[in-house]
Amino acid sequence: MKKLLIVFLGLVVLAGAAAGGAFLWAEKGASTPKVVGEAPEVIFVVKKGTSARALGPELVGQGLIEDARFWRYHLFRRGGLAAKAGRFKLRASMSIQEIATALEGPPLPEDVPFVMIEGWRLRDTDAALATKGLIKPGEYIAAASRPQRFKASFPLPTRTLEGYLYPETYAVVPEGFSVEAFIQRQLDTFALRFYEAHKDELEKSGRSLNDIVVMASMLEREEPEPEQRPLVAGILWKRIDKGFALGVDATSRYELVDWNDRKEFLKRLRDNSDPWNTRTRPGLPPGPIGAPTVESLVAALRPKASDYWYYLHDANRKLHPSRNAEEHEALRVKYNVY
Repeated sequence: MKKLLIVFLGLVVLAGAAAGGAFLWAEKGASTPKVVGEAPEVIFVVKKGTSARALGPELVGQGLIEDARFWRYHLFRRGGLAAKAGRFKLRASMSIQEIATALEGPPLPEDVPFVMIEGWRLRDTDAALATKGLIKPGEYIAAASRPQRFKASFPLPTRTLEGYLYPETYAVVPEGFSVEAFIQRQLDTFALRFYEAHKDELEKSGRSLNDIVVMASMLEREEPEPEQRPLVAGILWKRIDKGFALGVDATSRYELVDWNDRKEFLKRLRDNSDPWNTRTRPGLPPGPIGAPTVESLVAALRPKASDYWYYLHDANRKLHPSRNAEEHEALRVKYNVY
């Protein structure tokens, strides 16, 4: 009987020790961050209707905590969690206590999509941002006219960032919108989409990055079909290299308030002093005429050689290239393009 009592007491002691060990293990896990030191920021989303307990596996899945059991222990110890639906900035260097506190705080403001259309000029983007109430009219143009305030992995122009602000759908937060931060994102996207992947090819091309951007901006406006842009680029580069006028009418529209103002457009076509008039002035225009996509940038970088020297588009915007002035004039008559 005495031996049984000793065994029983031993088991009680062991159970107590185990419980104490489990308690210390859970306490340490709940108070010790998964990562000691710096850790990248993670946007953690709490979906509407998600229980506090169900957040544990999601936190583990995003690498923010080590074990969902630590999360459950912390919930038990603090008596639950009033987590709010929304997005939260968390780090694996935060303890579970800190994560729980953050999830009970205000979520991040909701972002909204801002669509920047291919080929848009600075003035077009400025107007769209102002219409959405993100900026006051003129703020985007003013910021983009100070390239020295921004950083890039590629050479920035000195006068304006026209052509280098990549057109894409951007998620923006209306609250506290910063036009400078938005422009920096566009420059970073230009580097990501085009420059970083093609900088070696650029160096071997014999063309400057700025010349490629100017050409690409014309291709974006001139040729609606991306697969045809290398052919058009080949024609235009050939005319540039031979000292011929490009005859790209889109350049004469660049400074118009309304791109489709035909009366003002025809007036500019008759102005031989206009530096943007490529019907009469040889060489590239003074700068890009809008924001090109990567398809146009690559087409400018990889022009397609051909026997063609001219081209035009019919009423359906279908491309018709020609080998000489006679063929070109015949196509003008055929498709009534003047």
